[in-house]
Amino acid sequence: MPAEASVQSEQWKKDVGEAAAKLVENGMVVGLGSGTTALQFVAALGRRIERESLRFVGIPTSEQTEEFARKLKIPMSTLGDHTELDLDVDGADEIEIGTLYLIKGHGGALLREKVVAAASKRMAVIGDESKLVQRLGSRFSVPVEVVQFGWQVTNKRLEALGSKTVLRLDKTTGKPFVTDGGNYIIDCDFGPMPNPKEVAHHLDHVTGAVEHGLFLGFVWEAVVAGREGVRIIKRKE
Repeated sequence: MPAEASVQSEQWKKDVGEAAAKLVENGMVVGLGSGTTALQFVAALGRRIERESLRFVGIPTSEQTEEFARKLKIPMSTLGDHTELDLDVDGADEIEIGTLYLIKGHGGALLREKVVAAASKRMAVIGDESKLVQRLGSRFSVPVEVVQFGWQVTNKRLEALGSKTVLRLDKTTGKPFVTDGGNYIIDCDFGPMPNPKEVAHHLDHVTGAVEHGLFLGFVWEAVVAGREGVRIIKRKE
């Protein structure tokens, strides 16, 4: 990515982080998403605590997010203590225009992200305009979190669904990437999907697969930054 575009991208992440932080109100229980854009949201919440004495409880979706939030003195809790959240804010790899269906998980936290999203009354996704697509799968594969035991067998089942599969490797060690839950991730390239619900249905029934990165029907609104500033896109019913 050219230096100028990289700077612009970072600014957009900050812009949507600030905008999404305004959705949080006193007394809320809030899901804190994972990834670089979501961390900008968490940082903006930290600033609101300092400036406004904002009071809320955060439920982190990854160990990285939890560590970052604790440094900002954000009060943390667990799903064991709060089984229902008021709001979940998270990033995405792709956002389908209209439905606000998502592909998530290229940061490796999709299982915890989906558990938190499912426990939330309302979910907002944040990102820049490059995340918007007409069809999911146009730019990113679908991550599938699988148990380590017999992953090769699970991989064959995923290939049988018509996807091109790649076991995700850790960029530092070159060994298989291991999630916070102790699982592997197989990235499944289905290409642009005319019916992501059908793909999700098949993935839901693959033995050995723990969860997948198709987030369908979770998001109520998208906070998107771009050349024309920040805009909020509501899901079309």
